Amino acid sequence: MTSQHILQVSELTNKVRFILESELSKIWLTGEISNFTAAGSGHWYLTLKDSKSQVRCAMFKGSNRRVKVKAANGQQVLVRAKVSLYEPRGDFQLIIEQMEGAGEGLLRQQYEHLKHKLNAQGIFSQAHKKSLPEHIETIGIVTSPTGAAVKDILTVLKRRNPFIKAIIYPALVQGEYASNDICHAIINANIRHECDLLIVGRGGGSLEDLWSFNEESVVKAIYDSQLPVISAVGHEIDTTLSDYVADLRAPTPSAAAELVSTDASELLDKIQFFKQRLSHAIRQKNAQLTQLHQHLQHRLSLVHPEQQLLSQQQRADELVLRLSRAIKRLLTDKAQHPLQLKQRLWQLTPDKNIEQHCIQIKQSKHRLIYAMQNKLHQKGELFVHLIEQLQLVSPLATIARGYSVTRNANGALISRVAQVQVDDELTVQVSDGHINAVVIKR
Repeated sequence: MTSQHILQVSELTNKVRFILESELSKIWLTGEISNFTAAGSGHWYLTLKDSKSQVRCAMFKGSNRRVKVKAANGQQVLVRAKVSLYEPRGDFQLIIEQMEGAGEGLLRQQYEHLKHKLNAQGIFSQAHKKSLPEHIETIGIVTSPTGAAVKDILTVLKRRNPFIKAIIYPALVQGEYASNDICHAIINANIRHECDLLIVGRGGGSLEDLWSFNEESVVKAIYDSQLPVISAVGHEIDTTLSDYVADLRAPTPSAAAELVSTDASELLDKIQFFKQRLSHAIRQKNAQLTQLHQHLQHRLSLVHPEQQLLSQQQRADELVLRLSRAIKRLLTDKAQHPLQLKQRLWQLTPDKNIEQHCIQIKQSKHRLIYAMQNKLHQKGELFVHLIEQLQLVSPLATIARGYSVTRNANGALISRVAQVQVDDELTVQVSDGHINAVVIKR
């Protein structure tokens, strides 16, 4: 364990992502869309599945803007994607770059397969492409004689340079037999050798409509042609294998006619354009040199001895000011030190302690007197309360209400008649004194 490097989770996911993206690169995949989500950011998130497996996918807004099919759950599609890994969750995923419907997608898959095959054979190599002749007198057109493409080409040629001749080599441009017709027309034009170059093309359409220009036989016929070939198939967004093998590709048939029929006004426009570009380049170069000169002057001023001396003088002035402030602060601290010591000494002197203790004694005396007075007052109130309670149970209080206490000569209390006899002397105590009495017989 000590001799091995222990990976962090982020390091592992990063390595796996690098392996996936470098080894598998880009692939074509077909499947059914599920769990489709169009996020507010414009990105698409979905799952591609078949009967046995599924894989997470993402398609960013820069790519999904070009999708012609409506992406929805249950849609069968063909996608071109990059195998990757979403590192924060460690999830295997595909980054989709191109999406098509399953039907057109199969054609696109065949298109990519044949394109890869022919490219591996070097048929699309720039080294095999021929330059267009400088002086063009006759143009051969391989297309449908009744289509819009030939009309557009002839219209442009007539407007720009009516002296250029056009020879039409008729051919079907769509359908089962179109590829054979196109190949025969190209070969026939080369055999007759009556034109300076060929324009091979047709108007726009779907991938299926343009498929004859993706056939291997047509591509090889263009490759074997001794005459230079301009491919002008469809609209600007359409790209066929004929465009790759041709010596020059025009976005439309009309554009092909424009390319081969340059006139004096266009040449003057080009000269004017290049003149403007040259003037702009000169101004830009002068501006760059001026900026460089100013930059070098600024750098020179920074290292000039006078500038260095001024900088050092400023630094010295700053240090002098800092030293002066430090000395003043030190002197102030030193001047305040005896006062601080005097104040501390005064706080520790016995007189102050004695004075504080005297104050504390006086305060304690006052508190003691107040406590004693308060205690005596409380005891007095308690004594009065006890006297009152005692008064309530005193025999005197009972006597004062009309009762009396009778005692014999010995002072014993008489509570029953049987305790006395005739001629006994008794003393009766009432509220205001004593009454002497003698027991008589009645």
